[in-house]
Amino acid sequence: MKNKEITGLTTKEIVEKIDTEQLNLTKLRMGHAVSPLENPQRLKEVRRLIARLKTELRKRELTGIK
Repeated sequence: MKNKEITGLTTKEIVEKIDTEQLNLTKLRMGHAVSPLENPQRLKEVRRLIARLKTELRKRELTGIK
């Protein structure tokens, strides 16, 4: 998900997306602990996506955008 796509989301959608991606990251980590993932870079991608979403959410909190 690109930054332009993230800025196009509503605040509620961002919060929901963070929750789903954190759940997804947990599942990926558990799966990776049991057997190696086919693409371990996926962990990095999901972690960075969560960070981008949280950054946008914080930016909106500071500017007061709903």
